[in-house]
Amino acid sequence: MPVKEFKLPDVGEGVAEGELVTWLVAPGDRVEEDQAVAEVETDKALVEVPSRYDGTVEELFVEEGEIVPVGDVIISFRVGEDGDGGGTEGEATGEPTGDSDAGATESATGASAEAESEADAEEPATPSGRTFAPPSARRLARELGVDIAAVDGSGPGGRISEADVRAHAEDDGDSDDGPSVKSASDAPDPKPAPTPTDSGSSGRKSAVKKRGGSGAGSGSEAAATASTGAAAPGPAGRETTLATPATRKVARELGVDIDDVPTDETRDGEAFVTGEDVRAYAEAPESAGEAAEASADASAPEPKSVDVSTSADAAGATGASPASESVSTDETVPYRGVRRTIGKQMERSKYTAPHVTHHDTVAVDALVEAREELKPRAEEQGVNLTYMPFVMKAIVAGLKEYPSLNSELREDEEEIVLKGDYNLGIAVATDAGLMVPVVENVDEKGLFELAEEVRDLASRARERELKPAEMKGGTFSITNFGAIGGEYATPIINYPETAILGLGAIEERPVARDGEVVAAPTLPLSLSIDHRVIDGAVAAEFANTVMEHLEHPLLLLTH
Repeated sequence: MPVKEFKLPDVGEGVAEGELVTWLVAPGDRVEEDQAVAEVETDKALVEVPSRYDGTVEELFVEEGEIVPVGDVIISFRVGEDGDGGGTEGEATGEPTGDSDAGATESATGASAEAESEADAEEPATPSGRTFAPPSARRLARELGVDIAAVDGSGPGGRISEADVRAHAEDDGDSDDGPSVKSASDAPDPKPAPTPTDSGSSGRKSAVKKRGGSGAGSGSEAAATASTGAAAPGPAGRETTLATPATRKVARELGVDIDDVPTDETRDGEAFVTGEDVRAYAEAPESAGEAAEASADASAPEPKSVDVSTSADAAGATGASPASESVSTDETVPYRGVRRTIGKQMERSKYTAPHVTHHDTVAVDALVEAREELKPRAEEQGVNLTYMPFVMKAIVAGLKEYPSLNSELREDEEEIVLKGDYNLGIAVATDAGLMVPVVENVDEKGLFELAEEVRDLASRARERELKPAEMKGGTFSITNFGAIGGEYATPIINYPETAILGLGAIEERPVARDGEVVAAPTLPLSLSIDHRVIDGAVAAEFANTVMEHLEHPLLLLTH
């Protein structure tokens, strides 16, 4: 079969690179044209990359978490010219799909009718449509002889987890139609299918896990070591190790050097490590230590009571410290995806544009009353009217009067571009980080229309459903830290824009009126500007214009 290489396409508006966050397929998987094969993070958006081919995944060239330039090869497929779509996963990879004995003895020229019928009976039918599962779940499915496409996913969008695969395998094991598969609690050391012969693999490098008696022994030996309290196996210290991207990710998360992980499995003469090998190596020392402690406790007589002071004295006499036995509670979180994108953008902005922040507070009695009067009318149209549309309109009024705040500095061309459009970015806090969807042509839209569009964009931002184009083209940004109770801040400009306005919480605060101090609803404002383009006096005048329109909301009708 011919091998087709697939390059990372332009998944945004002319982006130069993206981070491959998650592989949705693994080597040996069957894919169809337009099926998603990977998730790529670019410019604060998570997008799925679809396949251009019908075929079988041959090799993954990029590891999860790696930054990939657009146009680089990320994956290859084996594409058959005739009848490629009709083969099963096992036929494409050379692995047995039904009875292990029949699959291992089947030759290249064909097998007996009895073995073929048995294999066909035991292989579940593959339902149509896409199958979303991480490489670890797909690998486990192959090890347990489960058709990944037949598994019901419990994750978002039907995504399949390792637990789903095990549950499906256990259900099949309870029936008489397929091989008996026990859960991990019932059988901690299941025997995997035997390694196929060289003729069965067609002489190519297989990316499907193949474990024979010695390979299975590595897992059982680890369990035996833990149960007896013997020492864990030492590091292998190899110079070269073959492993899938998912396995390398597991090694990184567990802080394990993959070249040190013992394994009896090889591919093309090189050591091949699986995720189970990595986990066993990482857990072996701790398990052995726990087993030794348990054995010692079992052999020692149980004391009737414990004197805390005596225990402390004994610890001091032996030189042991209770603190030295405590386990670190530090947690390591990967710095990648949206968080790294935000970090790079903020770093570029902060160290490129000299920031100055102007603070002020505006009394908004009339604004509060205007919103209360309009809320019933908005609710009749199914709109939740917030203060944001009023602020957006007031900002547009200020930008029209002071266009330097609606600009971009192009240093290479040595020019300042005063934008003719009024596209306002609204910062939205999500579980994945800060998203800034853009509301275009704010000057041409009414309050209700703006309220509905902001709600829709914010909702889809939290669900990670925004398109890259919906976070492009902003000319000025707004961040509402007052939503969580803040008052003033120093927001960082969304470069290459030149200004951003931060909104505090609208609360009653002391206000001086006619010589008396009264309580009135006020809105704190924090305006950050790029001092290379905007002078402090201009920033203050812009803020005054915005505040004037918020103090007298009827002025918004003139824009």
